[in-house]
Amino acid sequence: MQRISTNLPNDSMQFYLRERTRAMQQLQNQVATQSRITNLRDDPLAAAHATRYRSYTVRLERFGDNIGTIKDRNQIAEGYVQRSVDLLQRARELAVQGAHGTYAPEDLRHMGNEINEILQEMVELGNARGSDGTTIFSGDRTKQQPFQVLTGMVTGDNQRMITEVHYQGTITAQSAEVSENVFVEANLPGNRVFWAESQQIQSRQDARQYQVDQDGTFSVNGVDITLREGDTAFSVIQKINDAGAGVRARLDPVHSSLVIEGTSPRQIWLQDGPGSQVLQDLGLIASGEDRPPGNIAPSARVSGGSVFDSLIALRDQMMSGDQEAIGSRGLRAVDSSLDSMFGTLGKIGAVNARLEGSYKRNDMEILDVKGQDSRLTDVDFAEAITDLKMLEMTHRAALGVSARVIQPTLLDFLR
Repeated sequence: MQRISTNLPNDSMQFYLRERTRAMQQLQNQVATQSRITNLRDDPLAAAHATRYRSYTVRLERFGDNIGTIKDRNQIAEGYVQRSVDLLQRARELAVQGAHGTYAPEDLRHMGNEINEILQEMVELGNARGSDGTTIFSGDRTKQQPFQVLTGMVTGDNQRMITEVHYQGTITAQSAEVSENVFVEANLPGNRVFWAESQQIQSRQDARQYQVDQDGTFSVNGVDITLREGDTAFSVIQKINDAGAGVRARLDPVHSSLVIEGTSPRQIWLQDGPGSQVLQDLGLIASGEDRPPGNIAPSARVSGGSVFDSLIALRDQMMSGDQEAIGSRGLRAVDSSLDSMFGTLGKIGAVNARLEGSYKRNDMEILDVKGQDSRLTDVDFAEAITDLKMLEMTHRAALGVSARVIQPTLLDFLR
């Protein structure tokens, strides 16, 4: 025989009413948030997958932002490089005219003055800044002008003109992730963009008997090269050539000294590592605290200059009336500058084409991941509203039944 207290029907009815209210509240939350998972306990497995999907979506959106930033910077840089090409083409026209031999020295000086104006504008383009106020062609030293000019007197004119242009930026690559573990360089160092010829650095010190006296490192164009005690000059040459630093090393057949030459138009950066002086001992860089590229040994022979060097040389040749030099060395240097600039434009275009493809692929992947997340977490509105209406009806019915079924107690008769 089971004993039932007078409070049991009331307690049971209240319990089931609260359960039904909780179910209605859950459905209302799902409809309001448009998600069937309002708490992790609703579906732990789906919630875990959804968390991963949303985290990956954030990463994909960051990739898209990085792609857009690089494309914007490249478009700005491309405009400045294209303007530089236009200036060089004008300089070439003047060089061809000046080499004809039909112009008087005074006419050549007028051409030289125009070349000087082109040079000044070229320096301004090299020191250009982007929309965010940072310099474009200075590597990672974006708050500093990449090119510093020195002025002096030039033969054929009585005013100070630009005589040297030095790069004071860096070669450090700023990379941005555009896909999972895929990085693209986001900067254009000026000693590549505005370099006309492959540079060559030749030591004047005999290296045949050289041996490394202790373990150490040195860097070529930012690539670290490790040496061991006892390595000879030939070992050093082999390690430089195998490092992929964009240079070739060899021994000069006449002086038996080390020669390093670039494989493409760029300025070569050499630096000894901490506690090492291999490059100093080989006569390539000077002792002291000077940073590249201003640390080349005074005795070393350097050839291969920048776009600015080619314009300075052409201007000086016109100022001095040296028509033979204008038609040979001057014109050849301008042509090398144009070839280098065209190569830079091609690289920028290739990178932009790649980024365009990456951007489209990234957008498609974002849609796919969001679709997977939606299939896991989105609420079925038709089903949710139907269930909610059904619960409302049963809740109303339960309340009505409760009002009639719950038995009266002794308190109802105490009046």
